[in-house]
Amino acid sequence: MDGLTVIDHPLIVHKLTLMRDKEASTVKFRTLLREISMLLAYEVLRDLELEDIEIETPVAPMKTKKLAGKKLCFVSVLRAGDGLLQGMLDLIPGARVGHLGMYRDPKTLQPVAYYNKLPEKMEDRVAIVVDPMLATGGSGAAAVSEVKRAGATDIRFVALVAAPEGVETFRKEHPDVQVFTAALDSHLNEKGYIVPGLGDAGDRLFGTK
Repeated sequence: MDGLTVIDHPLIVHKLTLMRDKEASTVKFRTLLREISMLLAYEVLRDLELEDIEIETPVAPMKTKKLAGKKLCFVSVLRAGDGLLQGMLDLIPGARVGHLGMYRDPKTLQPVAYYNKLPEKMEDRVAIVVDPMLATGGSGAAAVSEVKRAGATDIRFVALVAAPEGVETFRKEHPDVQVFTAALDSHLNEKGYIVPGLGDAGDRLFGTK
């Protein structure tokens, strides 16, 4: 699908399979999600700019490179987004963090916003919006709209699992935002859940059901 990158590294595929198993414990689910998020981050951040610097190793001076340009901001869509957030922060602990509270109305399946806390100067940052499930696409699209209203222009959206319907809805509203996911599943069921999916990521992550 246009604008969609499926990151199907064997380690990601393996860990996602373990997460999908309904018998996976909360601890196992949480640990695997944190590990997968680090692997996803490598691909999502592949095009970050580098700049030349000079340093001295214990042996000799050298010319090398380090990250340059815009600073990173991870934006977690509460509450399940925090599962992806933690692994990415392990990789880049200096990144700023924003939180957006979005939930899907069980009757209308439409997103409802209840919290917004983003860093200042979002226009100067690369914004990585994270939410494990891109199902109907409504919540993800609404979250990115909030990030755009804060001034961000360089935005990527990261989901663990996506449905074709959700990707299509998201891309119609935000054709300029690339979507990254570990798996593109078959479809949505009548309740708006991804099939085969992995259930409610938030409940499984926090042990609330």
